Amino acid sequence: MISSEIDRVELQKQTLRVLVSGQVVAAAALSAAVTVGAFVIQDILGQDTPWGGISSATFTMGSAFMSQVLARKMSRKGRRVGLQYGYSLAIVGGLLAGYAVNRSSLPLFILGLFLYGSGQASNLLSRYAAMDLAAPDQRSQAMSYILFGSTFGAVFGPVLIQPAEKFGEDIFGWSTYTGPWIASACFFAFALLNVAIRLRPDPLEVSGGLISQQGVGVVTPNLGVAFRTIFGIKNARVALTAMVISQVTMVAVMTMTPVHLKLHGHEDVSPYVISLHIAGMYAFSPLVGKFADRRGKLLSISVGGALLLAATVMAALAGEAATLLWPSLWLLGIGWNFGLIGGSSLLVESVPEKTRVTVQGAADLTMSFCGGLAGFSSGFIRKAFGFHMLSNLGTVLALILVVVAIRHLYPLKRATLI
Repeated sequence: MISSEIDRVELQKQTLRVLVSGQVVAAAALSAAVTVGAFVIQDILGQDTPWGGISSATFTMGSAFMSQVLARKMSRKGRRVGLQYGYSLAIVGGLLAGYAVNRSSLPLFILGLFLYGSGQASNLLSRYAAMDLAAPDQRSQAMSYILFGSTFGAVFGPVLIQPAEKFGEDIFGWSTYTGPWIASACFFAFALLNVAIRLRPDPLEVSGGLISQQGVGVVTPNLGVAFRTIFGIKNARVALTAMVISQVTMVAVMTMTPVHLKLHGHEDVSPYVISLHIAGMYAFSPLVGKFADRRGKLLSISVGGALLLAATVMAALAGEAATLLWPSLWLLGIGWNFGLIGGSSLLVESVPEKTRVTVQGAADLTMSFCGGLAGFSSGFIRKAFGFHMLSNLGTVLALILVVVAIRHLYPLKRATLI
């Protein structure tokens, strides 16, 4: 345990440095490989297949499943052990996906994607690790540093796709999309070594958040307990709603954007549009974190909903031109950032400490699972009704989020005035 507040502050700074370092390389791995996922499906099943979204869906389903598994492991063994386990599975998934791409094996590729999703689950749970030792009024800002760390890897990851493809083709004779998956596995190896060596002492253990530190007879909460806790607390329900809608809206539109661009002859700009989108997701995180801490989590969620609303309207109006998709995807990322930081912070401060870690896993499971469904269905919706209708559905969800957030924010303002 820490002996003074000064020690706690210094340990928090050290923890943030370690987590940010891991986020940089892990985010590069995720963004580089996932960007070409839909292209792999098209190569195997045909360019006009409606199943393009299955890559994003499988990846996010893997992330959903592993978020709960990793959260339960963290609650017993600490953040370091959980993150090591998640990154290890991501390495296996990346190597398997790369092998499957080279063999044009769809079943193996799907299995690799599912395991690969544990890397995303680890990255998402890292944002909670950043809050374990943070002061209550600095939790959103602490989380924002982790998301900001993702900026550098996530923006440059898609840009490295073509060099990785060319390197694999020229040196090893691999198929076009094999290189990015093998490279991503190597990036995850660096993330694994980073937390295994440097994340000491474990922040969850120091904060007293392990199940073994919470008294005799305390058992690891199960998923049912976690969901009952969330749905029994009003702010926790709003927080989960914000996380889910932000993720679903972002994933649905983002997943089909590369496919939409490719079908209209703009494949060459696709990596750069996605890079700008990911910059929007992470680059403004410190400012968003400060905003959420100072102005309130509900207002942050409201702003996120409004930005998602603007982004989806612009995407629906884009048509065959790529021009509107640049600002649309950028705003989509920023809106997601507001919703995720506001929702995640509100969730942490709303639930009891003894169930906090498992609730975090349950919330991420729900968010990723719904995002997976959005990614899976996005291909069919685009095929049947067009990209504009997919964007319109995102507009409806964003509008719901704005209404929910403002409805819960207004009584707080009225109470303050009284």
